[in-house]
Amino acid sequence: MDAIMVVGTTSHAGKSIMAAAICRILKRQGYRVTPFKGQNMALNAYVTDAGDEIGHAQAVQAWAAGLEPRVEMNPILLKPQGDMTSQVILNGKAVGKTQAADYYRDYFDRGWHAIKEALATLQQEFDWIVCEGAGSPAEINLKHRDLTNMRVAKHLNAPTLLVADIDRGGVFAHIVGTLALLDSDERALIKGFVINKFRGQRSLLESGITWLEERTGIPVVGVIPWLEHALPAEDSLGLFERRRTKPNAELTIAIIRLPRISNFTDFDPLEAEPSVRLQFVTPHQSLGQPDAVILPGSKTTIADLQHLQTSGMAAQIQSYSQAGGMVLGICGGLQMLGQTLADPTGTEGKPGEFLGLGLFPLKTTMTGEKITRQRQVQMILPTYASSLSIEARTVRGYEIHQGQTEVLHPEAVQIWFDDPDLGVASQYTLGTYLHGLFNNGPWRRAWLNQLRAQKNLPLLSIDIPDYEVYRNQMLDQVTDAIAAHLDLQKLMSPKPLVTLPGDSSLGA
Repeated sequence: MDAIMVVGTTSHAGKSIMAAAICRILKRQGYRVTPFKGQNMALNAYVTDAGDEIGHAQAVQAWAAGLEPRVEMNPILLKPQGDMTSQVILNGKAVGKTQAADYYRDYFDRGWHAIKEALATLQQEFDWIVCEGAGSPAEINLKHRDLTNMRVAKHLNAPTLLVADIDRGGVFAHIVGTLALLDSDERALIKGFVINKFRGQRSLLESGITWLEERTGIPVVGVIPWLEHALPAEDSLGLFERRRTKPNAELTIAIIRLPRISNFTDFDPLEAEPSVRLQFVTPHQSLGQPDAVILPGSKTTIADLQHLQTSGMAAQIQSYSQAGGMVLGICGGLQMLGQTLADPTGTEGKPGEFLGLGLFPLKTTMTGEKITRQRQVQMILPTYASSLSIEARTVRGYEIHQGQTEVLHPEAVQIWFDDPDLGVASQYTLGTYLHGLFNNGPWRRAWLNQLRAQKNLPLLSIDIPDYEVYRNQMLDQVTDAIAAHLDLQKLMSPKPLVTLPGDSSLGA
């Protein structure tokens, strides 16, 4: 078994995409390869076939490697809840919540044990493990409790790739500064640099690359150009960066950018639709007159609902719905659309009962039990099912939620799926617990066609594959673009780290 570690000088340097591309490069060479991230902090999650919750980025990397995602690829997932607390997902299951100050005391030893066990399992099955770090490996105030950067690299004795984002500026300072803050045994594992998100003429960068290589003795193994259609960012800070210009878009769909928005990867298939423009609208902005409004998932549904109410966005959504606008709520968004949300034991924070948006006769009660499972259900709602074949009415997705939702007046709503607990609908309002719904190509087009019909636009073909086909093509395109500028052979046989005379900043 061999391993490669990918770390970054900063968050958003491009570690996740780089790790995914390396997975696919090695797969193309015939190796059995798996991704790995010891600890991830993200609100984008995926549920494996076994019902385990992992970071969505590791699921994408698994697909890049030609694998089904599994819990060993990400044994620790931290999901921020606000107020300096996070829910702790250990080996795929929620085991509690912790404040940042208490995490090292309560979970470090358990976490490191889980990481080593997961790696031991993967080592028995694969030729290569492509590991991804988190944030920066040189956060000197956090290194003693860092479970996912150089601690993993040292455990595996893995040659390490340091990725830096040149688009944000200061790339050489970031690289040299990161090296200076690493311990000598950590620096010895850095075998190559990647300068990522480069725009411009490569010749203008050559003098800087020469300086960097001479100063550090470490080669620059890749200068990756800016990828306009790269894979989505892992957290909501990248939402505005990932929007594409679509001058010919015919539909505008507003997605409410909740303070603790989760699983916004649900909307990647809509982003891929040429005729659809997504607008991520913050609660203090004007909603405008989009063709549809989506309330996405939230890690803290009640707190985000209250933010909608105090900001005035709740009233805007209610007025939009009353005027006949299409509103879709997913997971936490479904819960917000109901009449009340009760949290008797303080699962999300302060115990109590809270008013929802009132678009559905629903009551949701928060419980400590978390539901995480893959689903395959039959669409029975006539509005959409009538245009779909029997096969296309079967939709797939997954649930990740806490809380049980009760329909107070069943006669006032329609049942959307053959599992009545999975969602409800009325003429222009939909709500579901099913993440990944838009991945189902024929259903996505049927939903878009209802919006198009209201604007007298020609209907789109519903005879299309599911989003996973497009995602696989994107993984190929991203890998091709990165592979053309990345020399992995240099990473595997690098020159040793040297310290130039008179330079003590990089010495042992």
